[in-house]
Amino acid sequence: MRGAVLFLLGIVALAEAFGLEVVLGAFMAGAILAAVDRDAMMSHPNFRLKLEAIGFGFLVPVFFITSGLTFDLDALLAGGDALVHLPVFVVALLVICGISAVLYKGEIGPRAAAAASLLQATSLPFIVAATQIGMELGVLTQSTGAALVAAGLLSVLIFPLAALSVLRGGEPKRDPSRSTVVDVRDRSAKIEG
Repeated sequence: MRGAVLFLLGIVALAEAFGLEVVLGAFMAGAILAAVDRDAMMSHPNFRLKLEAIGFGFLVPVFFITSGLTFDLDALLAGGDALVHLPVFVVALLVICGISAVLYKGEIGPRAAAAASLLQATSLPFIVAATQIGMELGVLTQSTGAALVAAGLLSVLIFPLAALSVLRGGEPKRDPSRSTVVDVRDRSAKIEG
């Protein structure tokens, strides 16, 4: 475990030294670890579990904390195009990321496909990383980067709730006097019949 973390830090330091993005270095470290140790448990039954615990318990929160600290709310609210772009970016997320749900609409039904579309469009980590890279390269302005991150934040706040309401809207109303077991049996009898 310590060796894997040391390897990660070394690759990230190399990426930084060569002017590459730290995120790319971290990704490459993970890919190299997976290629070197091909067994599903990575030579120790809890190796992946421990790496995920470090990643999701420490590194990902640190990433979001630093991203939140660098979020330029003033650039978003300063007027100009940033506030105009915000709803466009939210809709673009829904259209671009959620459109593939149409492909399995026949398999899961229109209501579940609509919910899947909303959940697929929920995106913040990639947007935060991509906008930071774009701003560092000078490809994105601060206001556009702030609008993109704000759109990702809105997608995380709104789309899952909307997906739940879409799914809940399709559930039949339950009679509180009936037990859940009987209700399930009635539904399966209707499906078979």
